[in-house]
Amino acid sequence: MSAPATDKTDLFRTLHRGRPHGDPLVLPGPWDAVSARVFAEAGFPALATPSAGVAASLGYEDGATPADEMFAAVARIARAVDVPVSADVEGGYGLAPKELVERLLEAGAVGCNLEDSGPGGVLRDMRRHADYLAEVRAAAADRLFVNARVDTFVHGDGDPERAIERAAAYVAAGADCVYPILAPADVLPLLRSGIAGPLNMLARADGEGPSPAVLGELGATRVTFGPGLQRRSAAALREIAAALR
Repeated sequence: MSAPATDKTDLFRTLHRGRPHGDPLVLPGPWDAVSARVFAEAGFPALATPSAGVAASLGYEDGATPADEMFAAVARIARAVDVPVSADVEGGYGLAPKELVERLLEAGAVGCNLEDSGPGGVLRDMRRHADYLAEVRAAAADRLFVNARVDTFVHGDGDPERAIERAAAYVAAGADCVYPILAPADVLPLLRSGIAGPLNMLARADGEGPSPAVLGELGATRVTFGPGLQRRSAAALREIAAALR
């Protein structure tokens, strides 16, 4: 029997707190119900969907998934497992904070990933985005764990100080965790020293780059893989398909 939604959210929040140095929370990214079950059966305590991976599974380019289809996919994933599931909902699909929160809760998500860049990779105004996050937090109260993605390393100038500035604004607005996606590992200690609270880092699913354990030693609280696991699965299927010809 599945735990109540509030219990799952509390568990998810607890998983981020008081983690020993070098032992980050590793969250695989399921793209459908089957992959979610595989990860849950492997013993991972929680999952975090990647929007790009879900988009690929639905036949869309990254960033082109209609909101209704994304929420439906998240609902299928959350329904398939007993562990908490956080959902990557990109920039919020233009939804008002209250509606975004309602749709996430209806889908069974315990948290969300919200990025601070818009169409074309343009960084959003930091203060306006912080205000949006504050409204999401107010509408959600403690029912959702908010992971605020900081896009300065993927769409900005890559200045760590700018990332720290944005992270501070988002934490002040109520974000539970910040995610400076594609930040180089060598700047992670600087980010860690300047950012309060849980820090999410991206690990490569192909084994290249620092492992989750190394990222933890450098200061990461949580490690995710973006669409990397889905892409590895697709590559394996291509090899199988080629062998069948």
